[in-house]
Amino acid sequence: MALLDGKVCIVTGGAGSLGLASVAEFRREGGRVMLVDRDMSAIEAAIASIGGSGKDIAACAADVASTEGTRRYIDETISRWGKIDVLFSNAGISGVIRPVTDYPEDVFDAVMAVNVRASFLACKYGLPQMNDGGSILITSSVVGVTSDPGICAYATSKHAVIGLMRTVAKEAAPRRIRVNVIAPGPIDNGFQLDIEKGISAATGRDGTKLLDSIIPLGRHGRPEEIARMVLFHASDLGSFTTGSVLMADGGMHI
Repeated sequence: MALLDGKVCIVTGGAGSLGLASVAEFRREGGRVMLVDRDMSAIEAAIASIGGSGKDIAACAADVASTEGTRRYIDETISRWGKIDVLFSNAGISGVIRPVTDYPEDVFDAVMAVNVRASFLACKYGLPQMNDGGSILITSSVVGVTSDPGICAYATSKHAVIGLMRTVAKEAAPRRIRVNVIAPGPIDNGFQLDIEKGISAATGRDGTKLLDSIIPLGRHGRPEEIARMVLFHASDLGSFTTGSVLMADGGMHI
């Protein structure tokens, strides 16, 4: 039997590389997946890239930082397949790289909304609609346990979701719902490239080479590598793990 045979799954930020790789893993293991992102055209292109439509995949364009958008993707999932088994709150933005004294307040607020409020809303409205024994995952980052100059919004948001996860893990435990964080390091994707362009501009050095030099394994991760770790927590492979931060960063946090 497949690891997620017949399980109902939601992945926010599903059109991005980590989200899409996770969608592909969930489907491969028998899951039925609601792919959530901001733009329907991006969602449709993402679905086409992994083999197109089918009875095991659906799409919802939603603002995950809004109550209305959150309730919409949850309601659409339930109306299609029934109660939720796996909720992966993965959507995120990086903000800009600036010293805290120069950091734009509107950018800080936007990062907190997408990276923190959206995960709070996913838990608030998703938990009542989940089957007992399910799994919630939230994407943090290596900078959820470390930080660097210039990333006050991003680092603050990624620390914050760890606190959210630990609280919800204790609240959901009586229903055997596991709640965990995945904390990737640099991944070889467009999201990370944008961050590294900012690093390059701020330091005058090649941001990608700089990061590779401080990752003990000497390279960026691949989306599919991180997605396999997501699958561990989503499935019964992680049946006795809750309240954890799984570092998927090539040792960068050491």
